[in-house]
Amino acid sequence: MTILSILFFITAILYSSVGFGGGSTYLALLLIWDIPYYIFPIIALLSNIIVVSGNSFSYIRAGNHNFKLLIPFLIGSIPLAFFGGTLKIDKEFFEILLFIVLSVAGILLLLNNKSFDDNNLVIKKLNFFISLIIGSFLGLISGIIGIGGGIFLSPILFLLKAEKPKIIATTASLFILINSISGTFGQLTKEYVFNELSFYWLLFLSVFIGGRIGNHLNLKFLSSRALSIITSILVIFVSIRIGIRIFV
Repeated sequence: MTILSILFFITAILYSSVGFGGGSTYLALLLIWDIPYYIFPIIALLSNIIVVSGNSFSYIRAGNHNFKLLIPFLIGSIPLAFFGGTLKIDKEFFEILLFIVLSVAGILLLLNNKSFDDNNLVIKKLNFFISLIIGSFLGLISGIIGIGGGIFLSPILFLLKAEKPKIIATTASLFILINSISGTFGQLTKEYVFNELSFYWLLFLSVFIGGRIGNHLNLKFLSSRALSIITSILVIFVSIRIGIRIFV
């Protein structure tokens, strides 16, 4: 648990320094350490909340926000993130879903990493119902798996040319935070999940300290683009591992 906590700490510093939560990386690390699958989501969601809360409010104070862009996604995602968190699924289905989610997330980040440094976007207004549908789907997946959804939402917003990079970063951070809160409440309806949380307090302490350090120092030795490449490589590696476990 000590080594895992150190890796959570490092992950939190890196992700908080560029405004993300690190949910997909926490899931990857939990899988590598053979933590029981049913506790994955609540650990990753709580870690997300701890890490992105500071960044979200910092971005808002800096004026890098567009609530009109965010709200339709949240209308769809909040109830379904809670619902997804309440679902009890078996290990085989969870691993298949995790395999699909991490594979798609890794590929999206790898293909769209150049967009994170693109400041010359031609902004296009999104249709409300399209945003609602996307938010609903991401919310459901977020609640079940234990991600905040930002790893999907950021590439989607860049692909749709919905806003400038700084605004997208804020939108993703707030989406991660609010989705993670909703998904956590859903997960806490499972009594066995709540009872085991105390065993992982060191992980939460690690991401709290790491998140505050990254947020305070605002480290820039890794750009959002570089972090997206590293994340994509890690999640693709883990998804391959899951695929081998499932299909071989």
